[in-house]
Formats: sequence, C-alpha cells, structure tokens
Amino acid sequence: MLDLDRAVGAVLGSAVGDALGAPFEFGPPGVFRERFPDGVGELCGGGGWDPGEATDDTQMAVLLGESLLERGGLDLPDVFDRFRRWAAADPKDIGLQTEQVLLGGDAWDVAAALHFQVNGRAAGNGSLMRASTSAVYFAARGRRETMDAARRIAALTHGDGAAWEGTAILHELVRVALLGEDPLAAVSAALAEVAPAHRERWATVLAPGWHPDEATEFNGAVWPCLGSAVWALRTTGSFEEALAAAVDLGGDTDTVAAVTGTLAGAVYGPGAIPTRWTSPLHVPLPGHADRVLRAGDLRDLAGALASAA
Repeated sequence: MLDLDRAVGAVLGSAVGDALGAPFEFGPPGVFRERFPDGVGELCGGGGWDPGEATDDTQMAVLLGESLLERGGLDLPDVFDRFRRWAAADPKDIGLQTEQVLLGGDAWDVAAALHFQVNGRAAGNGSLMRASTSAVYFAARGRRETMDAARRIAALTHGDGAAWEGTAILHELVRVALLGEDPLAAVSAALAEVAPAHRERWATVLAPGWHPDEATEFNGAVWPCLGSAVWALRTTGSFEEALAAAVDLGGDTDTVAAVTGTLAGAVYGPGAIPTRWTSPLHVPLPGHADRVLRAGDLRDLAGALASAA
C-alpha cells in the first residue's frame, strides 16, 4: 500500500530541490558549499529567481499532475495542450528542446518524433524534471504500468528512447520508495525492464561505484542527471544532505536537485524537509490564470494524486 506521507515528500521534495538549485544553475562545482560552508543552505534566490521560486521543472510537474486528476487518467493530448499554453506564455525558463517541440506547430503525437528526426539529439533531462507527480499517480499500478506511463509522458517532448527509459526508471524507484522499500535495492529490477538497447548505458550511471565526475555528458543530459540524483541519495544520510550534494555538483543544478528531491522526499518523507525551505516556496504557472502555488497546495496535489491512484 502506498504511503501518502511519502507521496507528499516526493512532490514537495522535488519542488524544494528545484528552488534550492535554481540560483546556482550553470555554475561550477562547489559553489553551494562555498555559499553555505556549514552545509545549511537556504532558498536564497539569484540568477533571475526570487527566493523560493520554483522553475519550469515544478511548473510542468504541476500541470501534469493536474491533468491526471482532472481527466481521470493519462490524457496525452490534454497534457500536451497544457504544456503548450504554458510555453506560449513566456515562462522565465524553458528547455530549448521542450520549447521547440511545444511551439513548433506540430500535433501532440508527432511533435517530439519530428524534432528528433531533424536534430538527432533529444536526450535532455526535461522529462525527468517533471516526473514527481506522475510517479506518485501511477505508483499503485505496479512496475510495468508505471514505467510504461512514464515512457509515454516522456515521449511527448523527447524523441530519444534514452529519455523514455530514464523517466521510467525514476518512476519505478519512486514507486518502490512509496511502498516503504529501498529504491536503491530496486535498481537492478528496474534495469531489467529497460529496453535492451539502452540498458547497458543506464546500468553504468546507476552502478553503486559510479560518481558524477565520471559522466561523459553535461548533467543536463538524462543519464548523468538521474545518475547524479541516485548517487546523491546513496552517499548521504538525510534529505538536506542529499540536496546539498546534488546542488554542489554544479551545472544543471535545479533539475539535478529536483530529481534528487523527488527520490529523497519519497525516502525520508515531508517531515525531513525543513520549514525554512517550504515556507518561501512558490510555483508560478504562466499561461494558467497566473496562478501561484505554495507548499500547502503541493501537499494537497500530492495527496490527491496518491489517493486517486
């Protein structure tokens, strides 16, 4: 049976990680520890972000979660339409690939595939960053169904199967955590469900001995992003330590920390998330009546998603 508390932890933890990492995006490693040498970080703002302001990572996760609830399941055209309205409203941040797919004028069921055909590159981490809400919603349906749903959602904006498989793995690890089990112990079982063409590369970055320094791509790519999040969870002992380790890697800090927060929140629960991080948290939703969600709204959303499952 799913743990509703852990479900809240996954959604809230992802948003907190997003807002914590946003001011450090594209910076070098070590900047977070330099700013907060005692390891007690704050949602400090900077780089165009207000303190506690969540980015496109959480905005897309909210839109996805609300679609699942309002449509009573996975309605891919509806999800794509919500994403497109948001993208057209000029959000502060949006991934280049995601923007091109959403605003290119192509239909929901071909847009990502056509983009991939033209560009040949579509393995960014943009489908990982928004996965907290869908991971919670599908968790009660078992490994195969939750991983399949993850692939279909990822394919809305990412034409590369590597992104589909990475998002599927994240969904499965969250599912295991929501059952109160150890997601790190479930990596091998998740990998067994990965498409054979992608399995070896995912096994490499999720191996116990892997370190983010070994990444062969910038952590805006799907492989080192999820690999770094799993590494942060594996090598720390608390929610705060995991997120600090993730942000301190530098690079695509908001998304690496959002994915780390999804996993760590599901493992440690919302009680491990400090109020100094949840109090200033806010999530603007461009293109959707200029709504702004707070931590309480995210708690309610997570609870509804888990209950609907």
